Amino acid sequence: MARLFGTDGVRGVANADLTAELALGLSVAAAHVLAEAGTFEGHRPVAVVGRDPRASGEFLEAAVVAGLASAGVDVLRVGVLPTPAVAYLTGALGADLGVMLSASHNPMPDNGIKFFARGGHKLADELEDRIEETYRGHSAGEPWERPTGAGVGRVTDYDEGFDKYVAHLVGVLPNRLDGLTIVIDGAHGAAARVSPEAFARAGAEVVTIGTEPDGLNINDGCGSTHLEKLRAAVVEHGAALGVAHDGDADRCLAVDHAGNEVDGDQILAVLALGMREAGTLRKNTVVATVMSNLGFKLAMEREGIGFVQTGVGDRYVLEEMKAHGYALGGEQSGHVIVLDHATTGDGTLTGLMLAARVAATGRSLAELAGVMERLPQILINVPDVDKARVGSSAEVASAVAEAERELGATGRVLLRPSGTEPLVRVMVEAADIEQARAVAQRLADAVKSALG
Repeated sequence: MARLFGTDGVRGVANADLTAELALGLSVAAAHVLAEAGTFEGHRPVAVVGRDPRASGEFLEAAVVAGLASAGVDVLRVGVLPTPAVAYLTGALGADLGVMLSASHNPMPDNGIKFFARGGHKLADELEDRIEETYRGHSAGEPWERPTGAGVGRVTDYDEGFDKYVAHLVGVLPNRLDGLTIVIDGAHGAAARVSPEAFARAGAEVVTIGTEPDGLNINDGCGSTHLEKLRAAVVEHGAALGVAHDGDADRCLAVDHAGNEVDGDQILAVLALGMREAGTLRKNTVVATVMSNLGFKLAMEREGIGFVQTGVGDRYVLEEMKAHGYALGGEQSGHVIVLDHATTGDGTLTGLMLAARVAATGRSLAELAGVMERLPQILINVPDVDKARVGSSAEVASAVAEAERELGATGRVLLRPSGTEPLVRVMVEAADIEQARAVAQRLADAVKSALG
């Protein structure tokens, strides 16, 4: 039986894969598991519940709130706010858990449920497994223990969450953004109100696109997965930079004044140098994943900044940061974690800190991002293969060794089995785009031949 929890909560097509019954059951199970783990010991539990503006979020929120309250949990319903806002409020309000309803950058028909533990941190895999086991046990006929009378949870709308979160974002900035014109693409998502308000309070002149969610248009031709409109708006308005969020605003990509993309690797590089200058880059080290561009690693080495790599996924970046006390980490996709101010990737915070660096230095974003040169990167998905054998095939290993000899120190090869599909991802970086493309195609052919 497939595991319900993926790398970032439970996701699926709303009302098909992710039903109201599943949302309610998982919420009750989460309350029971956390209670058994001692999370609620000695007090009445409190949960923060938020969502992005997808239409399906309305009925899924109702199901989650009903499940939690029926299990004796008091609920603070914060409405439409970004995922990192729910994480922040869970910690700031001393809540015992947080629940966010969003499918991030996925299309509108999808939705998802993400749980946060006390303090606003993602649940450990072990707790997710226990929640799933408990839910499946109930579905098989095991009864819940249900409180009655005054024991049932109470539900309150916490309207102060918006202002509290925005004040937090502006309050942690090292300097104001006065004099900067910034275009914000809210992806018609959870940051549609928050991000423009935060940038405006920080002093920027704000131009907005993608900030009119209607429940159906989230991520539709806009946001961090579709930068075309942002590029055009930045050039049209003569803005200093543009910031693009995804549906739940836990990521941020940017464009410079000329409309050129600035990806997560470049953002990390800019922030790393700024934090080192401010003395806040603990252990002089930044954490990124194996998918980060080789140009990022070379730039950090040249600047004398340590570089630690993890597996793909912001949860693995966060685990490494927490385990070793690092302050900055992230992914090429724009998940950037500044651990002194957030417990998860925060797209609005990332955009604010990037803009603050532009304002503080008086340099353009293009100039700042030029600290690293993005090497050409080719990614080929090889479908319908036995991905489990990618690490044990002698034929594949021989092809990889040959590719690495050809590329030398100026290139890189990465073969990675997909976590959700029967395919292997072949990634090749090289100083020359044609060389990268040729090597990647040869490796893809070798993978298909050996594992097909």
